[in-house]
Amino acid sequence: MPSESVAAFDFVRGLASELSGGHVDLPSFPEIAIRVRKVLADSKSTVEQVVRVVGSEPSLSARILRIANSASLNRSGKQITELRTAISRIGYNMVRSAALSFSMSQMRHNAKLAARKQYLADLWERSTYVAAYAYVLARSHSRVNPDEAMLTGMMHGIGKLYIVTRATDHPELFRDEAALQALINDWHASIGKAILENWGFPESMADAVGNQDALSRSHEGPPDLADVVGVASLIASYGTDLSGLQSALRGADAAKRLGLDESKTLSVMQDSAAEVTTLTQALSA
Repeated sequence: MPSESVAAFDFVRGLASELSGGHVDLPSFPEIAIRVRKVLADSKSTVEQVVRVVGSEPSLSARILRIANSASLNRSGKQITELRTAISRIGYNMVRSAALSFSMSQMRHNAKLAARKQYLADLWERSTYVAAYAYVLARSHSRVNPDEAMLTGMMHGIGKLYIVTRATDHPELFRDEAALQALINDWHASIGKAILENWGFPESMADAVGNQDALSRSHEGPPDLADVVGVASLIASYGTDLSGLQSALRGADAAKRLGLDESKTLSVMQDSAAEVTTLTQALSA
């Protein structure tokens, strides 16, 4: 085995060991995201405490207000101007999604991650689309909670983010971009699952992140969160490559459980185009 492959394997093994020991080190991850996660994870936290934490970061507050006033979530059209009302309207999972999106957008501008700026920008944009499509699919083709689906979609790339940010400390390992991408493809889902478990997210979310690429996995019963996020990720991956998407859908049991064949998936994409645009703009503005 080439020395680079051995070093890459040791790198991943080290990450796995840290995560199994309960240690998550995400360099340059904004403090506000950590504070939001902690206050929302505490069952004793009041809405007022959440408002104080979120309100300490004006850009995040503005993003949450935009989400609350988006056409998808504010059917009445009555403008919401108070942060407390906005948080009550959209719910805590949406707040988590907004905080993660904000944090990913901020990480792109960190000098230490300059070499990965474009990768982080692409990952952030893709995450907003996966989140939006997961929200739409959960609401229209399953009984999965749409807000939880959106948050899971926003979190689906956390394993990629973790690998890339940690790899900046090991530049000698990743001079070969193809090798780095192969490592990310092989390990991001399992690492992402471990991170969500470490952070105390529901088992259903951790499993969905871990199984996001397992579109042909079988299970009994109705479509679950992993099905929703997996198909949302597939749609986001192919974008305007409709022939490629149609080909991928033929082998996706997750799509079948959602009642989606090639033509129905295209209909969903067309019917939800405006809503997806609204949601992605709200998450990324």
